[in-house]
Amino acid sequence: MKRNPITLITAAVLLVIFVCMLFTFQVRQTEVAVVTTFGEYSRSITEPGLKGRLPWPIQKVYEFDNRLQTFERKFDETITKDQKNLVIAVYAGWRVADPRVFLESFNGDMAKAEQKLEEIIRNAKSGIIGRYNFSDLISTNLAELKFDQIEKEMLDAVQAQVKGTYGITVDAMGIKQLGLPESITSIVFERMRAERQQLIATYQSEGDRDAKNIRADADAKANKILAEASGEAKKVLGEADAKASEYYEAFRKKPELAIFLMQLNAIEQSLKDRAYLILGPQTPPFNLLNGAAGDSGSSLKK
Repeated sequence: MKRNPITLITAAVLLVIFVCMLFTFQVRQTEVAVVTTFGEYSRSITEPGLKGRLPWPIQKVYEFDNRLQTFERKFDETITKDQKNLVIAVYAGWRVADPRVFLESFNGDMAKAEQKLEEIIRNAKSGIIGRYNFSDLISTNLAELKFDQIEKEMLDAVQAQVKGTYGITVDAMGIKQLGLPESITSIVFERMRAERQQLIATYQSEGDRDAKNIRADADAKANKILAEASGEAKKVLGEADAKASEYYEAFRKKPELAIFLMQLNAIEQSLKDRAYLILGPQTPPFNLLNGAAGDSGSSLKK
């Protein structure tokens, strides 16, 4: 019986694929793997690519996600150094660092790994928070807060326990949320209110002090200016009195000149604005104009 070449080629391709599936496996970019031979550790694979193996049940491949896993601890109460209760939730980012140790510790179960990590984080958190006061975590003064230091110590404590022991590494850890039990909430609010009032009193005291300094400086400058102005005024008045004394002496010697000048000034002041005056020809000081009119008439006649 003659067989179809297409059928033979298809069968050959399927056989090759089947053999490849039995003797090779693919490790993705985001994975690490462990190969066991008859249940015993054979080798770890941390580089992606196509890898070779013996078919099951001789060898078995365990593949683990090597991406950063996010873990969030639920709220639980922790006591500070000064015996204050805090409700704290923490988070952690972890990954598989040693696939062989991870497989031997948790049989490759990610849920079991997180359960163990939760226990380690809880103990580390309680131990670290217990070395700090309540004000290091909750305060209106930013300079008193020690979040960065506390989170670093928590991360160091967790890394020291899991590194090389469970085949995982914790890359990040921190405090996600802080809460207060109802029993101490009112106490905390009163303390925060007292701290705010203290800040207000401090700012008011500094403002009053600065205001007094500004007013004192302004008063000193004003007194200086007034003193200088008073001295200058006295100087001007003295010079004016001296000039007036000279004029008075001249008028004393020639009183008719003084009277004449006063009359001229009176005429000037009365004629400064447009006005109609009905006066007799001999009404002082306008009687001076009689002579002036006569002189001009004489000059005209000439």
